[in-house]
Amino acid sequence: MALTKAEKLRPTKNKFNRGAWTAEEDRKLVEAVEIHGPKRWKTIATTTGLNRCGKSCRLRWMNYLRPNIKRGSMSDQEEDLILKLHKLLGNRWSLIAGRLPGRTDNEIKNYWKSHLSKKIEKSNEGISRKQEDSMSEEPMGEKIDTAKSNATGPSEDSKNRIDLDDFFDFSNENPSTLEWVSKFVAFGGVDN
Repeated sequence: MALTKAEKLRPTKNKFNRGAWTAEEDRKLVEAVEIHGPKRWKTIATTTGLNRCGKSCRLRWMNYLRPNIKRGSMSDQEEDLILKLHKLLGNRWSLIAGRLPGRTDNEIKNYWKSHLSKKIEKSNEGISRKQEDSMSEEPMGEKIDTAKSNATGPSEDSKNRIDLDDFFDFSNENPSTLEWVSKFVAFGGVDN
């Protein structure tokens, strides 16, 4: 049985290169993207002879080879913005990366999981210890009956909700850069 032209060009799963990319593969991929643009990754993978799948080529380009990628440690402003946006958007890394020029969603996700989430856990532990210490110092007669306060106080759901006006203070930022937040909230991105 004779192979078609497309079958000859397309490597089988067993023939795909795996593991680290070489400098030569990076050079070929950059040249192919300069000619064809960052699209049709399967075609780029087969025509350049990289023996990589299209997804691997796309991820290599998006996370490492694009010319506008910013490398290096995160600044304090970037950390603060990531924390605020994660509080608002959750684990929507591509939306968060869209607000940090030059940073990839993969880089932000990895930074969150390796640094920021641990930093938050430490600060939360410190706050809970302070609260426990202050509660243990109160005289027994002055403790508030939690059953009464829960019956007349706010419900658990309302305690967990975020008041966006109190959480963000954007008074010193350009309003045109924050237009996306109001659009996101207006379209139901966050429960109000």
